[in-house]
Amino acid sequence: MCASVGEGSVSQTRDVTINIRAKQHQRDLIDHAAEVQGKSRSEFMLESAYQKAQNVLLDQSFFGLDELKFKQFVALLDAPPTRDEKLHALLTTKAPWD
Repeated sequence: MCASVGEGSVSQTRDVTINIRAKQHQRDLIDHAAEVQGKSRSEFMLESAYQKAQNVLLDQSFFGLDELKFKQFVALLDAPPTRDEKLHALLTTKAPWD
């Protein structure tokens, strides 16, 4: 069984090759970042690309609504925000580093 990226305890086998061309400065930056994380260039690039692919797919969302539910949904989006004292306090409190 092929483990997904991030499952370090499971043996990983790779059976396909991905080739890309890059500019020297891009490769140098990738190599530096990989070194900082203690990974090979391939490990770093595969994990980064895999995470980005997951994020792109997770950002895609679809939910079906009948006409009435859709109108209710749009009304909620169009309505002014309700007052939230905790949120207001958070947003108006000066940060300790300011």
